[in-house]
Amino acid sequence: MKKMPPIAKIYEAFSVLADERIKLEENKAIITSSNYEKQYTVIWNENEITSNDNATFWQGYPGYPIIAVWLVNNKITYDKDITKNFKNINWHDINKQNKRDYQKGIEDILNTLAEKNIDTEKIEEEVDQIYQSIENLDFKIVRKINN
Repeated sequence: MKKMPPIAKIYEAFSVLADERIKLEENKAIITSSNYEKQYTVIWNENEITSNDNATFWQGYPGYPIIAVWLVNNKITYDKDITKNFKNINWHDINKQNKRDYQKGIEDILNTLAEKNIDTEKIEEEVDQIYQSIENLDFKIVRKINN
């Protein structure tokens, strides 16, 4: 049975797209972290996918680099206008400040967006739809792709 990511990973993937921190190759992507200190490699073929980010590698669920790849490759449909609201968010610092309470970090970001009169309910509905799409996606997290 596949392991599902925390919903926060979808928000982090939005920031990857908003900041254009993804470099795509044929079956490979390089994703730069939100604090620009690390780079992660995502490799896939057919329904197998791997990444060297901690969540994927150690926890076995798709981390934000994999979710960003799925979004950018249109494996999951999404509202591209929503991602622009997540530009220049340093998730590393936010998660550290909130002692890895991902939900608290999301609430902080959504409150800031709401203060700017951005429809956060629409964002949350979009995230729920993406989460459902991940549940329905045929994928297998592996540690290594054999070519």
